[in-house]
Amino acid sequence: MLINTSQVLSISEANQNFSRAARIADREGSVVIFKNNKPRYMLVNLQDNPALDLSDDEKIDVVAGRILEKHRRAFEELAK
Repeated sequence: MLINTSQVLSISEANQNFSRAARIADREGSVVIFKNNKPRYMLVNLQDNPALDLSDDEKIDVVAGRILEKHRRAFEELAK
């Protein structure tokens, strides 16, 4: 993941000045929040992010796929 340094805040800075984090997300599309010097969270402007512009059925497919992959062994065992 490539991160633009103008989109980075520490978790303490984001906590103390959330409006700044929101302004960065508005301007840049997202802001990456670091915790213990590692990227941990991302605040995303939902209106400007086409990657998140999915229909309800598409969202269900994505979530279902994640659940199936995470619990594949259990589903295979149940299918026996």
